[in-house]
Amino acid sequence: MSRKLMNRAGGPNSMMFNMGKSNAKVYVKSSNGIKFADVAGEDEAKENLTEIVDYLHNPKKYSDIGASMPKGILLVGPPGTGKTLLAKAVAGEADVPFFSMSGSEFVEMFVGMGASKVRDLFKQAKEKAPCIVFIDEIDAIGQKRDGCIGGNDEREQTLNQLLTEMDGFEGNTGVIILAATNRPETLDPALTRPGRFDRRVPVELPDLKGREEILKVHAKKIKLSEDVDFEQIARMASGASGAELANIVNEAALRAVRAGRSFATQADLEESIEVVIAGYQKKNALMTDKEKMIVSYHEIGHALVAAKQTNSAPVQKITIVPRTSGALGYIMQVEQGNHYLMSKEEIENKIATYTGGRAAEEIAVGSISTGASNDIEQATKLARAMITRYGMSEAFDMVALETVTNQYLGGDTSLACSAETQTEIDRMVVALVKEQHDKARQILLDNRAKLDQLAQYLYQHETITGDEFMKILNDEK
Repeated sequence: MSRKLMNRAGGPNSMMFNMGKSNAKVYVKSSNGIKFADVAGEDEAKENLTEIVDYLHNPKKYSDIGASMPKGILLVGPPGTGKTLLAKAVAGEADVPFFSMSGSEFVEMFVGMGASKVRDLFKQAKEKAPCIVFIDEIDAIGQKRDGCIGGNDEREQTLNQLLTEMDGFEGNTGVIILAATNRPETLDPALTRPGRFDRRVPVELPDLKGREEILKVHAKKIKLSEDVDFEQIARMASGASGAELANIVNEAALRAVRAGRSFATQADLEESIEVVIAGYQKKNALMTDKEKMIVSYHEIGHALVAAKQTNSAPVQKITIVPRTSGALGYIMQVEQGNHYLMSKEEIENKIATYTGGRAAEEIAVGSISTGASNDIEQATKLARAMITRYGMSEAFDMVALETVTNQYLGGDTSLACSAETQTEIDRMVVALVKEQHDKARQILLDNRAKLDQLAQYLYQHETITGDEFMKILNDEK
């Protein structure tokens, strides 16, 4: 009887014994690991991290001049930009042990176990120093302490222990901490102050050159035809993250296999961009002739308004082939270079382009459909941002009426103004969108013959290129 009781007690006790232990994964330098050469499009971030690796290899070079390396480096950026990949590249380049752990792995159901794991992790790290500790998604334990009674004591104790370990009385010589997050605004100020996470390394969405380099890195993994124009693909994939670009290359290879080819072509890569943006073509989506004609006018309306405005990007492709995302058709616009600023006129032109589809339906069909729902959403969002965030209204001048949170996770907004001001903002947004809608309608009325000609052409061919569109538009006949 007593033996059974002891055995039962032994199970939980042995489990508890392991709970306070850190389950960090330890990596060492390997010949086939990820290196900085495998990470493209993030030159500034790589430069920062190369300095860390150099310090770990040659600490005397820095100590001779009196310089010391930051204790903590925070990698900040949107999902899919390569924060974890950069950390793996550091592991691949460094000749030192590399401890990797996720922020959520510290949080346990028993209070005090998270803090115990932090202690154990740093104990291991000090024994192996010099070394690197990488904590992914650090916001899981590093959120601001709000002081509310009855909060998550376990998370607070874990954070307090991390703060103590980062600069307590005992020096952490040779232990460098990397952490990644896409919610930097939620981190506790005590964690981000100098002396703890001294350096913030932005890992942003790649620019045109960065996208081209990333595509070339991933393209090495697949067989490609020699005529692939990576610069053109990079232009078409504007706004894509590194993870999305990797997905685009992989989709192109899968498309080539489905077609029975042993290599991917330019057309495969272009189609895979559309797959990532709008989903696969719907094979069995049969629109009626009337619906097909409405969609043709709608898409040509967008393209025609864009083409007739000087600051709009040129049209790359127009299609009325339905996609699995729910889009019945769309136009692909390709920027000619990197744009970091948008003028008031450019934003107004963009709003007019969004309203061009509905305006074409009104003119050509005489009624309106539900197809403009996404256009309406985007136009309203831009118009509201002009007034509340960009200071582009005479009434409110340069006053911020809206704050943005979670900028790397969709950018949620909240108004910071009175109810009366909110009413005035709503009135101005409606007036602004209506003004651009009227402008789009007038552009299409002035070019009614071209609208009909292009819509008929798109109806017959279902997909037309930007060159075909411009040729018909500029044809004097």
